[in-house]
Amino acid sequence: MRRLLGSTTNFVTLLILLVVAPSALRAQITHHAGVPAGSDEDKALTAISSATDPAQKLALIDQFASSFAATDMQLVADELYVDYYAAQKNNAKVYEYGEKALAIDPDDFDIAVALVRTASDAGDTDRVYGYAEKAGAILQRYEQKPSPEGADATSWTAVRKQAVAGDRDNINYVEYTFFNAAYGTKDPNQKAVLMERYAAAFPDSQYAAQAELLAPMSYQQAKDYPKMIASANAVLARDPNDVDILLFLSDFYSDNGQHLDLATAEAKQVLAALGTAKKPDSMSDADWQKQVSLQTGLAWSSLGEVYIRGNDNAQALAAFQTAAPLLKSNPGSYGRNQYRMGYALVNLKRNADALQAFTDAASVDSPFRALAQAKVDELKKAGAGAHHTATAH
Repeated sequence: MRRLLGSTTNFVTLLILLVVAPSALRAQITHHAGVPAGSDEDKALTAISSATDPAQKLALIDQFASSFAATDMQLVADELYVDYYAAQKNNAKVYEYGEKALAIDPDDFDIAVALVRTASDAGDTDRVYGYAEKAGAILQRYEQKPSPEGADATSWTAVRKQAVAGDRDNINYVEYTFFNAAYGTKDPNQKAVLMERYAAAFPDSQYAAQAELLAPMSYQQAKDYPKMIASANAVLARDPNDVDILLFLSDFYSDNGQHLDLATAEAKQVLAALGTAKKPDSMSDADWQKQVSLQTGLAWSSLGEVYIRGNDNAQALAAFQTAAPLLKSNPGSYGRNQYRMGYALVNLKRNADALQAFTDAASVDSPFRALAQAKVDELKKAGAGAHHTATAH
């Protein structure tokens, strides 16, 4: 039944194929019982497939469910009901029979996808999250499933990969639907929770890294800092070299003048991790180099902020100078770095250079433009002899 539910004809066709398919290994996530050719079940399914009148089709499905209630065809009946009611846009019935099908076979991925689709079309986001999590759990169980008796591990691995590849469109749909719904959530606390749920349900998806970062970022937006730190550290417990999370924590600690030892260690860990990182196959060389450069620059900028808060302005300046060319492609990060550099230069009594750093910060479109321009005006007004010790805020 590997298809988007909604076509009884496709479902019956698949059952017919299963009659003649080899039974040892089949490349499909959802297991389907075979229907012997010429059997009463086969004849009933053919009649259901041939029916064009909705009322007649439903009556035939009812008859099928009643006639084969004591066999494993009850799951088939529930799937037929889901197909039928999905076509009729009767969401309540889709949920009812979909739940019945999952109660019989909790690993029916096709049914889980159909439930996600129905909930999404109905705008029922709570159901989207719940059913998508069930689909994710099915996938995880399937990928961890041991090889059947009599099948070698290598062949089974190939079969599982083929099955996942064959269902890739449905998998992508479920992943995107969950992530997109969670991303659109306005309440930051709820968004954080949903992103954590997403990352747990789909740890290998293309959106997992974004979800893992958005969770602590959303807690930060909600000003729930204990949960923010716990969420970030939970990711690091699974992957100590997660560069995005390390940068997030280093930036938070250094910017707030807290746990500067952790901020230093995490920024340096980023630099070490980037030194051995490998480019993902899906990313171009140019995009990879741009990403590495930006992340390296962010790490150096965090270190610069740590040093300036520790009154080591010379080392801070060196760090900011290292970061500057690496951040040039990102106006927000570059503007902040130059703004911070201006303070280090003021503290070193190099006001002319500080004026240039603040001017650089004011020249790009970033949240620091107005602040930097104010410092430019202040330094110009005070003249070259002005000096005060400060940290960037």
